[in-house]
Amino acid sequence: MNLDKFTQKSQGAIFVAQQIAQEHHHQTIEPIHLELALIRQDGGVVPAIVTKVAGSTLALREELEKELAKRPQIQGANLQVGLAQATADVLTAAERYAKGIQDDYVSTEHILLGLTESIEGKRLASFGLTKDAILNALKAVRGSQRVTSQNPEDTYQALERYGRDLTAYARQGKLDPVIGRDEEIR
Repeated sequence: MNLDKFTQKSQGAIFVAQQIAQEHHHQTIEPIHLELALIRQDGGVVPAIVTKVAGSTLALREELEKELAKRPQIQGANLQVGLAQATADVLTAAERYAKGIQDDYVSTEHILLGLTESIEGKRLASFGLTKDAILNALKAVRGSQRVTSQNPEDTYQALERYGRDLTAYARQGKLDPVIGRDEEIR
């Protein structure tokens, strides 16, 4: 596993998963830690995919946090957190998915797809996050763009991120009408 082939967001997710494991006094980074780290990412692709498929990330996040609180803890001053074999398998599967859809880098959505093959796959499926549902939502979120840089998330849905849909605002009644207001405008 070469971390240079992972995007900045996916490297960040692995780092956050390590922090989550340390906060909960767990000895290894399990797939559940990685899953929670992906769900927590602000502006990430995974929360957008989960929201598109499951409606919200809140229920999944709460279930993951409850499950982590139940797990046994290791006490000690110098807790060294390692990577569990199941998590290494998830990251290997993520690399395989990236190659399968001809992406140059492993992104967070590839890790989510890798999680569907892990012990967390059943939990994801219970929220409707099957491999096919994730792939369909991924097409809606990133379109036909490929991951060709270490920071591809900035190019996804750029219009929605930096622009305003005035038609949607008008439909919602959030725009003031301009017609018939000549005197006020001048």
